Amino acid sequence: MNGTNLRDDFIEGMSRAATSVSVVTTDGPAGRAGVTVNAMTAISADGARPTMLACVNASASALPLILENRCFCINVLRFGQNAVSDVFSSRIPAPDGDKFNAVRVDAMPSGAPRLVDALVSFDCALISAEKISTHHICIGAVDKVITAPKGVPLLYGMRGYLRAEKH
Repeated sequence: MNGTNLRDDFIEGMSRAATSVSVVTTDGPAGRAGVTVNAMTAISADGARPTMLACVNASASALPLILENRCFCINVLRFGQNAVSDVFSSRIPAPDGDKFNAVRVDAMPSGAPRLVDALVSFDCALISAEKISTHHICIGAVDKVITAPKGVPLLYGMRGYLRAEKH
């Protein structure tokens, strides 16, 4: 398969890179929304506040709301929250047409919803967003972090959900 089509080779190669599964949420004047992402990471713990980024598909209905609300919360899902990921990625229908009916939420200081059962939630003020090809890179300054006392992250790789294992 190598060398036949760069896009196909890239997708196949990336399928072998396991990533944590997160739901990025927002709320504010533009409304409430959320979307599943697997591209998020810390940028830096140093500076006035830590910074993180989340890559959100430009076609996601949540993106315009994130940009207008100027805030988002990265909720890292725990193993066993496959259905939450599937609802927020629109792989399965949302209960009564509202993705947030599938989860319990609390408002973070920014107003963005925190998924109560997430492994960890990072409340962020949007400081920058740039469209690169089909996605926006949303950079946020972290204002609050809430970590669950136990659990392991839900991972995605090899085209399916995975569980982290400690050795």
